[in-house]
Order: sequence, then structure tokens, then C-alpha cells
Amino acid sequence: MAVYNLSLNGKKVKVDVEPDMPLLWVIRDFADLKGTKFGCGMALCGACTIHLNGQPARACQTPVSSVGKNDKITTIEGIGEGKLSIIQKAWIEEQVPQCGYCQSGQIMSAAALLKSNPTPTDADIDVAMSGNLCRCGTYDRIRKAIHRASDEMKVAEKGIGQR
Repeated sequence: MAVYNLSLNGKKVKVDVEPDMPLLWVIRDFADLKGTKFGCGMALCGACTIHLNGQPARACQTPVSSVGKNDKITTIEGIGEGKLSIIQKAWIEEQVPQCGYCQSGQIMSAAALLKSNPTPTDADIDVAMSGNLCRCGTYDRIRKAIHRASDEMKVAEKGIGQR
């Protein structure tokens, strides 16, 4: 066992866990944040997507020992900073979730995409979201929600018509 001081959603979290424990279980079982999901355990489905220093990462395959003391971890619970983010609102408005299981990972990947590319094309979205699987097949609605969030972000930047 080892002690790790993590920055999780802007808060300091201290955990005493095995070094090879996946960050997914630290987040879910020790920080008690249940939004990040276990899907495949092999970093193939994207259900466990978080942001590590602003970049999407698969928590199921990221050992806690690989996270530095200055690294910033953001989960679905931290993406809106206590309120729904623009991307989360777009998800609701486009009625993206069906069963909902994959959605936290989908939203985390979409948020990272929009941060790096505020006006993505359909092709950009397809590439960025290709690591996230949705068994319900809501891919068209996901694409629409990303475009809606992109449009809403442009409006918010101008300071007009904010919701």
C-alpha cells in the first residue's frame, strides 16, 4: 500500500491504495464518485473516460501510481463545476442517452474534443469519438449534441443568448 495525494475535480484527495490499482477504482471506491463507469476493463469501450490534465484518459487502465501529485483528474462530476456544462445541456436537449451507461465517457470525450477543436466537422467528431462505444447506437444524436454544444459555446463566448 502507498499513499497518494490526488487532485480530483479541483479537490485534494488522499488515498492509501496499492500502486497498481486502476484509477477507476480509486475514483469509484475511495473518492465515492460513481459517474465514471466500468465497461470492458481493457480501455476499449470508453465508459471509464476521465480527463487527466485536460486530456481524455481511460481510468480502467491508468494505475494510480502513474498519476503525479500535480496532475489534475476531472471526472463527469467535475466537468460542470457544480452545474450542468454546455455539453451536458446539449446532451439533454438532443435526448442522447438511451440506457445511459456509456454517456459519462461519451461526454468526457466530447468535452475534450470541443476544448481542442471548438468547431469540429462530422469527420472530426467521428475520429474523436471512435474510442467510445454505445451499445444503443445513439451515435447520430451524439454528433448532433456535439454540434449543438459547439454552437452554444460560440454564443456564450459572445455573451449573448446564454441559457
